[in-house]
Amino acid sequence: MISAGDFRNGVTFEEDGNVLQVVEFQHVKPGKGAAFVRTKTKNIITGAVVEKSYNPTAKFPTAFIERKEMEYSYNDGGLYYFMDPETYDMLPINESDLSDNFKFVKENMVCRILSYKGKVFGVEPPNFVELQVVKTDPGFKGDTATNTLKPATLETGVEIKVPLFIDEGEMIQVDTRTGEYMSRA
Repeated sequence: MISAGDFRNGVTFEEDGNVLQVVEFQHVKPGKGAAFVRTKTKNIITGAVVEKSYNPTAKFPTAFIERKEMEYSYNDGGLYYFMDPETYDMLPINESDLSDNFKFVKENMVCRILSYKGKVFGVEPPNFVELQVVKTDPGFKGDTATNTLKPATLETGVEIKVPLFIDEGEMIQVDTRTGEYMSRA
C-alpha cells in the first residue's frame, strides 16, 4: 500500500481497477483548509492522462509493472514476435500494443516488454539506435548553412531530418524518444 502523501514521479498504483502512474505531483498546503496532493496521472493500459487531487492520507495498492528485456525477431501480419533470451520462448504481441517509436526498431534489437499481471501493454525500444540511411538527397559542396536539415529514409522505412553532410549508406544514431538525428555512428 502507498499513501498519496508518498507519491513521487514514476510511482504506479491501482485505483478503481485502473493502473495509474504518477507523471507529476505537487503537495499543496493552502492557508485555509486541509492539505492535499495535486497529481497528473497516466493510465498505463490506455495511455489517458488525468489530473486529480487526493487526500494525503488516502491509501492505494501498489502496482508492480514487470519490465523484461526481449529480442525482436520478426513480424507476421499484425503480430510482432519477441524472443526471451533465457528460455528462447517466442512471445507474440499485437501491433496495437506497440508504441509509436517502435518504427525505429529493426530485427534482432533488444526491447523492454512492459506487462502487468501477465498482460503485455507496451514495448519500449532502446533510447538510441544505429540505423543506415537508405535514401537521401546528396549534399553539395558549400551547403554549410547552420542547422539546415534534409529528409532521409532509414532502413526501417521511417523518414527523419538529418544534416546536409549525411549521405546514403551512412550509419547514424537516432534518439527513439524524439525521433531526432543524434550523430554519425
